[in-house]
Amino acid sequence: MSKKHIIVDPITRIEGHLRIEAVIDENNVITDAFASSTMFRGIETILQGRDPRDAGLLAMRICGVCTGTHYQRSIEAVEHAFNVDIPKNARLVRNLIQGALYLHDHVVHFYHLHALDWVDITSALKADPKLAAAEALKWTDTPHGAGEGDLRTIQERVGKFVKQGRLGIFSNAYWGNKHYKLSPEQNLIAVAHYLQALDMQRDMSKMMAIFGGKMPHPQSLVVGGVTCVQDIKNPARIAQFKSLLNKINNFIKNAYLVDVLMAGTVYADEALDGTGAGLKSYMSYGDFRLNDNGFYNSELLFPKGVVLNGDLSKLYPLDQTKITEDVSHAWYEGKDDIGLHPYEGQTLPKYTGLEKKEDGYSYLKTEEKYSWIKSPLYDDTRVEVGPLARIAVGLAAGDERISKYATKFLGELGRTLGLGKAAPASVIFSTVGRTAARAIETELMGDVMMEWVDELAANVANGDLSTWTDFDFDTVSKDARGYGMAEAPRGGLGHWVVIKDGKIENYQAVVPSTWNAAPRDYKGRLGAYESALIGTKVADPEQPLEILRTVHSFDPCIACAVHIVDTKGRELSSFKVNTSCAV
Repeated sequence: MSKKHIIVDPITRIEGHLRIEAVIDENNVITDAFASSTMFRGIETILQGRDPRDAGLLAMRICGVCTGTHYQRSIEAVEHAFNVDIPKNARLVRNLIQGALYLHDHVVHFYHLHALDWVDITSALKADPKLAAAEALKWTDTPHGAGEGDLRTIQERVGKFVKQGRLGIFSNAYWGNKHYKLSPEQNLIAVAHYLQALDMQRDMSKMMAIFGGKMPHPQSLVVGGVTCVQDIKNPARIAQFKSLLNKINNFIKNAYLVDVLMAGTVYADEALDGTGAGLKSYMSYGDFRLNDNGFYNSELLFPKGVVLNGDLSKLYPLDQTKITEDVSHAWYEGKDDIGLHPYEGQTLPKYTGLEKKEDGYSYLKTEEKYSWIKSPLYDDTRVEVGPLARIAVGLAAGDERISKYATKFLGELGRTLGLGKAAPASVIFSTVGRTAARAIETELMGDVMMEWVDELAANVANGDLSTWTDFDFDTVSKDARGYGMAEAPRGGLGHWVVIKDGKIENYQAVVPSTWNAAPRDYKGRLGAYESALIGTKVADPEQPLEILRTVHSFDPCIACAVHIVDTKGRELSSFKVNTSCAV
């Protein structure tokens, strides 16, 4: 049997550095795969010995994308340790900041990180703008920015870049690959929305900054609540947030959802046969409190729980004590078995490098350690996290709101496929389904945020201006431990803190890309990325578009999982910040 080893390093259009190695057989089908993060994270070590009230400001630097999520999880871990709950206004403000991050992250991910796995830019240049405008009307009665004039302008704009040899971010791609299936007109619609989404990105950042103070790295969250009192008191600020949200929701419903439906229809065969399904076991920590019954007792927008083996008829309750991190195949010292719970977790680098091969390439030592990401386990089981996991858990829980939005999309997909009924729920267990789940969730989030913004305005109008819960730090901080477990846009995110004598003794963050991008565990079981690639057919091994498509469907954020450091302790560089600047 002839086999070929494919190395994709780095995987581009992601946050951070990721390497994928895959083995394909004589039919170009992937038979084995390995995911390796090539940078080390040391934030947990940096936090040791610090005041726990400052942890959030440092922990948010774990990532440059979902900064506010790490910020909030860290603060919630300390609040849990101190048994401090927050006022209603603080709950709503946090929901709105996090919700805006979801909208931003999901729209940017689809168009600017993932769409070019489905959309051929060069094909769009061959489209007839008039036919493309007619095509847009097949998918929705109210297409966003897809009139004949809009599309012609976009096509001419991109065409000028091509003629000048200035493709920029569109250069060095696999244009013309046989696995691109959209028609030229469909490609032109998607390219137009790609460029329009750049403007939406700016508006979504403004939304986060209204209550967060700035974007990225918001500043308005503190242990006990939020500090943006003047913003919630000002009706103009709330009105501005709502106006931007209306604009974004229009784009989500008439561009984003439509484009995903269009792609899902064209690539329906891969959704139906489960290409890219992977583990088919899912976990959600739950998130977005809907009432004020305490952090871990409130009703949640996204339910918590575990779904195993794609069985949506049964939901297992979530128990955080069953979470461990295995380092058998990760570049760390530690137990070579099920590993440690995050309260006892360690961050002890043990880099063993790559091995040299005779063909001149360096390959991962896949039988040994081969990634800077640990392998998290839930009850000694590998699970996937993220939008697909949240939709799966929501369906298994019988959640009315999630079921409504998922059923609506599956109904539309069934209609466009001519099935005469909704597409089966099993289509979500695929690369296409993982991408669709993110879009379904985005529409849901945009709509529910309208409810939250109105609830905040009404609560303030009734005279409630409370944004913070007072607590006696000297009393509560001596010896404590707590966790903040909720959902980042990319999946379940947990921060665990152990406090001794008022200082952080141990700190561990288990992030979405730790769950999904992890290497094999102590039993040799594959991580989510690795598992999802098995069985995928590659049209052209020299252009492994299919690998990118499936890996991108998880929205990798490897910066969340790693940070660079010299393993020998040498200084990499030094910086001096001048805090006084003459104008």
